[in-house]
Amino acid sequence: MSGVPHQQTPHQQTPRRVIIVGGGPAGLYTAETLAAQPHTVVDLYDAMPSPGRKFLLAGRGGLNLTHSEPLDRFVTRYAPQQAWLEPMVRACPPQALRDWAAALGIETFVGTSGRVFPTDFKAAPLMRAWLRRLRGLGVHLHVRHRWTGFGAATSEGQRQVCFQTPDGPVTVAADAVVLALGGGSWARLGSDGQWMPLLEQAGVAVSPLRAANCGFLRPWSADFVTRFAGTPLKTIAVRTLDDNGTRTPWRKGEAVISADGLEGSVIYAVSRLLRQQIEHAGSADLRMDLLPDRPEAEVMALVARPRGSRSWSTHLKKVLGLDGVKLALLRECTPPGLWSSPAAVAAAVKDLPVVLSALRPLDEAISTAGGIRREALTEDLELTALPGVFCAGEMLDWEAPTGGYLLTGCYATALRAAEGVRRFLTDRTPRA
Repeated sequence: MSGVPHQQTPHQQTPRRVIIVGGGPAGLYTAETLAAQPHTVVDLYDAMPSPGRKFLLAGRGGLNLTHSEPLDRFVTRYAPQQAWLEPMVRACPPQALRDWAAALGIETFVGTSGRVFPTDFKAAPLMRAWLRRLRGLGVHLHVRHRWTGFGAATSEGQRQVCFQTPDGPVTVAADAVVLALGGGSWARLGSDGQWMPLLEQAGVAVSPLRAANCGFLRPWSADFVTRFAGTPLKTIAVRTLDDNGTRTPWRKGEAVISADGLEGSVIYAVSRLLRQQIEHAGSADLRMDLLPDRPEAEVMALVARPRGSRSWSTHLKKVLGLDGVKLALLRECTPPGLWSSPAAVAAAVKDLPVVLSALRPLDEAISTAGGIRREALTEDLELTALPGVFCAGEMLDWEAPTGGYLLTGCYATALRAAEGVRRFLTDRTPRA
């Protein structure tokens, strides 16, 4: 897949050229879908030296392709944009992605958490097979091409797409364009959000990019940091306030104590709600159940047992098995006066307030919220301000938790954009 000119064969219908900008999952899936259409020439441009860099890095710890939970539950993960994303996800459901991977020779399995992984957990074999398929479909890949905007339309009505390359500026004409430029995290891998001002200048409505699936800051004491930074918090549950200010259900999982806060999968699962609280109130109210498998009444009764001359640390370890980082966190997040009341101590074990003060930097986030607003797009994900330009993936204003929902959303929006391009080109094809 290089920049060699296409060798076109005669057709009754002149081939239409589609340019896709962005070599992440959304761009690659759009390219694959469109290249399978007759009379369609597809060129994919990416700013990096090779495609799929964020995809490959995310897969180093095990590529989480999608999730196995029932579809009716699955689509709720896209709140508050569920109404927008749900039809797209239902048209490109998790099983379809598993079937797609299997057709590439990549078998998948459902893990104990319900997440779906390749059997070898790796992203690289899938990416290699994917690129082979794209080559077979005739997709041409152009790397080290950074998109810089659009030029004037050609006399044939094609859109001019402008790039900066190591050899200087390049302008290419296309019948339709798909932008799949990612969000604003992990800039070193290509998702740097530099497309935002270019689209704003063209009259496209966008929301600021914000961290999603991210860690949060909380100042710890020096002793706590020295002893526990980097320590996992296993088998906990968390809850916070929902969009209506009501406590969410408890969510079990794991977290990690960082030197200046908290991170980890269970924190990412409620990150949108925590972020909104910080944006509106300056802090977020996270509650943590340190022993989610022990009923509250049992914990209350055990903590209330006479402790005699034993210290609180010894007593809680003896009656609850609570020690190490959990015991230290309990002390870190409670006032000294609480420890005069066994009932208050027991209540804190089951509902520990952990006040979070800020989000970690945007570039450290797993993904980002914000981007192109729904009202700037047609149902086919075509920009109303730029006819013939479609958008897909994380650059759209939606978000989802980790667990396979992010990737599924990227594939689903890519399929919708590809179908939109197909309809757009069909409508522009002269009738015989």
